[in-house]
Amino acid sequence: MQIKKYVAASLKEATQQMKNELGVEALILGTRVIENDKRYGLKKMYEITAGIDQPVKAKTPNPSREEFDAIDNFQTELEKLTKKIVQHTETKASIGETKTKVEKTDTNKKLEREIDEIADVLEQREVSKTIIKSITKHLYDSAGFIESSNLESFLLSTIASMIPTTTFKVSKNKAVKIALVGPTGVGKTTCIAKLAVISKIIHKLKVGLISIDTYRLGAIDQLRIFSEISDIEMAVAFEAEDIPKLVKKFKGKDLIFIDTVGRSQKAKDNLEQIRKYLDAAQVDETILVANATSSTRTLNDVAEKFKPLKYTSVIFSKIDEAVAYGNIMNLAVTHNTPVMFLTNGQVIPDDILSVNPAFLANLIFSGKLYK
Repeated sequence: MQIKKYVAASLKEATQQMKNELGVEALILGTRVIENDKRYGLKKMYEITAGIDQPVKAKTPNPSREEFDAIDNFQTELEKLTKKIVQHTETKASIGETKTKVEKTDTNKKLEREIDEIADVLEQREVSKTIIKSITKHLYDSAGFIESSNLESFLLSTIASMIPTTTFKVSKNKAVKIALVGPTGVGKTTCIAKLAVISKIIHKLKVGLISIDTYRLGAIDQLRIFSEISDIEMAVAFEAEDIPKLVKKFKGKDLIFIDTVGRSQKAKDNLEQIRKYLDAAQVDETILVANATSSTRTLNDVAEKFKPLKYTSVIFSKIDEAVAYGNIMNLAVTHNTPVMFLTNGQVIPDDILSVNPAFLANLIFSGKLYK
């Protein structure tokens, strides 16, 4: 038996090639579909394996009626076979696509549930609803790049990217004047004491202290005792007019801290009085001290009312007393104010933490200061 193979874009064309060469007596021994074969430059080709028992005869110039009928019947059978092969291939592909869609749908539903759970956790951490919505939208939009295994790390990087932070800049041979402002009882004087000791001992800077807190009973005594223990020079300004001569007195210092009186954010006149002192001192930087145990609503009010004092960063005090830390993010993001430090106790100078976005993201989401 002589056996040959014929390849064409359709079964009909392959069969015609067979008949032209082997004649109508040839038998089809097998057929197959060739998928994505680069040799033929097409996505799908059809191959026929044919055989004939006798030597190939020349093609009959004028086929008889019987031969025509045989060819027609054969082509009809081939068309049926082609249809079955195509249907089988398409069905198989359709099943594969459906399976992939089902798998994707299940994955998406699982991811959506996990993102919803994250939103619940953030709400428990007292992150504002507006910020939660922004975070979850980013997670949903990035769903194609997220899996359950890396969802939390992606979340933390998202939170970190939203929180501005800054560092405590120190320099020598330039009397930099830094004022701390904030409501009553937030711990401004203790913060100044911590920063003053860190500046003197760690950064080897010459430090001076000026207090304008002449209203609070015992405030000046508290700072004076600290200055004597730490051997840091201190002066008191009873009026705004006193400030320039005290600044001149400390012209040889590298760093001058100004301790302001604590005032309610609602006392507009008192805040204006503080502003006069700071203008007279020509401060280089003003830092807002905010109580981490306060509600977001209170913190927003403080941040808004103290804006005339032109603060550029914030220190959150008493984080060791707070039960949630979402309000830190709320203030920083809402008012675009970078966080500089967190304070976590009264010990000088130990209980103060320099921060970065990653640290704050972990703090806010975990709800734990210490791991």
